Amino acid sequence: MTVTFDTTATAVTPRDLIPRDLFDRLVRRIVKDEAFDQATAERIMAEALAFLKACALNPGAGLGPSPAVDVGWHTFILHTKEYAEFCERVAGRFIHHNPTDDADETVGKYGSIAATLDAMRAANIPVDEELWKAHAVNCSQCHAGCTDSPK
Repeated sequence: MTVTFDTTATAVTPRDLIPRDLFDRLVRRIVKDEAFDQATAERIMAEALAFLKACALNPGAGLGPSPAVDVGWHTFILHTKEYAEFCERVAGRFIHHNPTDDADETVGKYGSIAATLDAMRAANIPVDEELWKAHAVNCSQCHAGCTDSPK
């Protein structure tokens, strides 16, 4: 994937991609289900929205989330109606979550974290660096297919 940086692009504010009440509901779900504190859950959800915006702007690029960002993505997907509406509005299509059965296939099939971060930066989407580190969070929902999931 070749990424071209547009330094004139207006920065994306991830929280503004969905209504505030939906953002708050998703954050509460992360706090409850994943046992994160409020501030961390807000960061995770905002970064998941930022990641999904990058996916919307880069169809077919095979972008993938970090384990921490994947928690936010999984949480959003559970709200199927709102998630489908978001995808249609932001991407013009449904953004599928396609885990593999073999974690070794994940990087080749879904791209690397580096490519994802390059795409986000190229689109002037803010990156919360801490949430993209492989050790930030172990995804508790699928250990065999999300980018950087443990074996």
